[in-house]
Amino acid sequence: MLRNDSAAARRTAPGTLRGSDQQRTIMNAQDQDLQTISPELPAMFDGMKLAAVATVLYIIVRCLNLKSPTAPPDLIYQDTPLNRFLLKSCPQLTKEYIPPLLWGKSGHLQTALYGKLGRVSSPHPCGIRKYLPMQDGATSTFDLFEPLADHRTGGDITMVICPGIGNHSEKHYIRTFVDYSQREGYRCAVLNHLGALPNIELTSPRMFTYGCTWEFSAMVGYIKKAYPQTQLIVVGFSLGGNIVCKFLGENRTNQERVLCSVSVCQGYSALRAQETFLQWDQCRRFYNFLMADNMKKIILSHRDSLFAGSSTKRIEADLSRLYTSTSIMQIDDNIMRKFHGHSSLKEYYEKESCVHYIHNVNVPLLLVNSADDPLVHDSLLTIPRTLAEKKQNVVFALTLHGGHLGFFEGAVLFPQPLTWMDKVIVGYANAMCQWDKQKPPCQKSTGSPLAEGGCAEEKA
Repeated sequence: MLRNDSAAARRTAPGTLRGSDQQRTIMNAQDQDLQTISPELPAMFDGMKLAAVATVLYIIVRCLNLKSPTAPPDLIYQDTPLNRFLLKSCPQLTKEYIPPLLWGKSGHLQTALYGKLGRVSSPHPCGIRKYLPMQDGATSTFDLFEPLADHRTGGDITMVICPGIGNHSEKHYIRTFVDYSQREGYRCAVLNHLGALPNIELTSPRMFTYGCTWEFSAMVGYIKKAYPQTQLIVVGFSLGGNIVCKFLGENRTNQERVLCSVSVCQGYSALRAQETFLQWDQCRRFYNFLMADNMKKIILSHRDSLFAGSSTKRIEADLSRLYTSTSIMQIDDNIMRKFHGHSSLKEYYEKESCVHYIHNVNVPLLLVNSADDPLVHDSLLTIPRTLAEKKQNVVFALTLHGGHLGFFEGAVLFPQPLTWMDKVIVGYANAMCQWDKQKPPCQKSTGSPLAEGGCAEEKA
């Protein structure tokens, strides 16, 4: 006789729970436990979320330096009639510099944006490329841009411009500055550092160095001959600032027909700077590596010209040291100093730095640096501070923000095409041109626009 197992399975002994009842009992117990702790879990999770958000916001505020105030540049100068006139006529030096709100107070982001983009919506000024043969067989090039309007003083003024390390006239920040200067009535001559242009071959085993003034001097000499009536505004960016200050201080005749000079974001002393470039403070060691990598690419692109005439063994040794170099100092020691026959890296840095020549500059000189420049250590800024305190022709302007050649301006997120740096250079140049125009004729074109008194009486 067959037995109905399903019916038997449904019958249970008294006091015995079936399987489904057991599951419901367990679930009910779990729900009771959850109900017991559930009021605490949301509070705990909310606290963790708030802590995470607070941590992220703290990191953002610290990294972007959002709590840092905005302020006018810190100015060091002597109280002279000329300097009072300059500060009155160049409002960018006394007004508050306001970088973009969300990222402009970070020196790293200002520097990175300059490095990657150069400038926003940079124009394309049209110029003529000039080629100048040098005595050692090298061929220097510069680009010449004519003014797009009459200068406000009616004068013939030429800006002679020296770009930063490995830069040339085609860089975005140079194009933006040149276009703005042209529209203000300035002729512009921009040096292309020897070896920096990828489509121009070297004609001698030498490229640009930290402080060689030969190519810049040749460009200035050409401008003086081609435009006998023009007066000069000398402008240098970063490494170019070192070159122009050294050029002016090397020989007094180099200051003839120079109305003034502006140097932006230079370091003044390569010997003192090399120690700071090995530090991780402000990620300076990382920037050192990036600049070294860029220098490697420039050198390797001209290897046939730079190492011509050397033995195969020496070329292999030099290239091996170049490939393994991870800092600018190693490249300077292994390659760059040899272009001018320096016996040591110390000798090379000593002779190529403007710190030993800048005190000889007597024309009005504006030195601009940023306190958050990750490439220029604060200890190097004692040089321009001391100089401005001792020499009445020097004005030192130190901004709180701006990074290295950044100085972007803007409201919240998007920067303006023109930077504070562009405006302050042209504003300073305009003020100096106006000052020179109102001087007595006997004080003009002397190479020293600092003269403030009347003319000397002529002898009968």
